[in-house]
Amino acid sequence: SQGMLAAGRRRNVPMVAGDAMALPFADDSFDAVTISYGLRNVSDPDLALREMLRVTKPGGRLVVAEFSTPTFAPFRTVYMEYLMKALPKLATTVSSNPDAYVYLAESIRAWPTQPQLAMRIADAGWSSVRWRNLTGGIVALHRGYKLG
Repeated sequence: SQGMLAAGRRRNVPMVAGDAMALPFADDSFDAVTISYGLRNVSDPDLALREMLRVTKPGGRLVVAEFSTPTFAPFRTVYMEYLMKALPKLATTVSSNPDAYVYLAESIRAWPTQPQLAMRIADAGWSSVRWRNLTGGIVALHRGYKLG
């Protein structure tokens, strides 16, 4: 996003604004691609996953960090109650943009489970797709490889 690029302007790294569904890079350009807490916000995540595959070199890696589904049922129930009820209420008292927290909660709730996202990553063409749960599954790191 333009805002993130502006915030990172002081860093000495190349920066490019682009669309995740039409990346402005040549085929086989990168050894690795990653997206953190952003895939949920792309209007067509499957297209974005295919685009990331296109720009990754054979043998390269994908890593996706994204909110996910807690694996322990009692914890999942408590977490979802917090996410859908407490977080939006809290946001109205402490945030200048409480609607962003409503969107956050709804987008997390609607997001695929770990196995479902893994299947979508594999369907986009990535191989050896696996994931690792963090924080009891609130977040998951998915990874895959592009075969040569």
